[in-house]
Amino acid sequence: MEYIPVYGPVQAAVSDTHRFGTDAILLSHFAMPCAGERVCELGTGCGAIALRLAAGGRPAAVHGVDIAPEAIELARQGADRFPGEPKPAFAVGDWRNPRQIAPAGSFRRVVCNPPYFPPDSGATNADLTVRLARHEQPDTLDSLCAAAAWLLCSGGRFFLCHRPERLPAVLAALGAHRLEPKRLQPVQKRADTAPWLFLLEARLDGRPGLTWLPPLVLYTADGQPSPAMQEIYREIQTESR
Repeated sequence: MEYIPVYGPVQAAVSDTHRFGTDAILLSHFAMPCAGERVCELGTGCGAIALRLAAGGRPAAVHGVDIAPEAIELARQGADRFPGEPKPAFAVGDWRNPRQIAPAGSFRRVVCNPPYFPPDSGATNADLTVRLARHEQPDTLDSLCAAAAWLLCSGGRFFLCHRPERLPAVLAALGAHRLEPKRLQPVQKRADTAPWLFLLEARLDGRPGLTWLPPLVLYTADGQPSPAMQEIYREIQTESR
C-alpha cells in the first residue's frame, strides 16, 4: 500500500489491485460539486474521486460505496488523513441495491467511473475484484442508471465517463431512467487522435437539450501535457484547505 496525492494535501491509499488513473482525475474535475451539495460516488474503489470531490468542491457531504470491502478499507484510510471537515464517508454497498445505500432523493450529485468493457470482451482477470472493476456485468449500465435515479433528487446531476464505442448503450440506459443527457465532452490524447473517453453529465427529470463541449486534449503534438491538462493536474499541487 502507498499514498498518492489527489488534491493539494489530500492523498488516496492505493494497492496493486485498487488504484486510479487519468480517467478518475478527469471525471472528478468535470464533476466537481458546488458548495453545500450532497454527493455520492458509486463504485468508489480506493476513493480517489470522492476524496478529490470533497477537497475541491466543499460539498456538504461525500459518500462513497463499493462492493469490495478491501477497496473500502483503502478509501477509509485516505479519509482518515483528510484535512478538514466533513471527511468523506465510505461504506460497502452494491448499486444494484440502491435502497440499501440511502433513501430516495438523498443526493444532489452522483458520480461513477464504471467498468468499461462489455461482458466476455477481451481478456478477463482471474481476480474477481479486478474483473468486476473492468468488465461490465449484463445489467451494469441499467442498474447503474437505476441507482443514480433513485439516489438523486429531481433535477440532480449524474456524472460518468466511458469509452466512445459505448455511448449508444449509455444513452439508452440513461433514457430508460429519466436521466436526460445535458453535457458531453470527448477526451482526446492529442488533437489529431480520435477520442478515447467521454465525460457526460445527465440530469434527473431534465429537459431535452445536449451541449457538446469542445474536446479535452491531453497532450501536445510533441507529447507534452496540454495547457488544459496542466491546469487539471495543478489541482493536485494546490493547497485545497
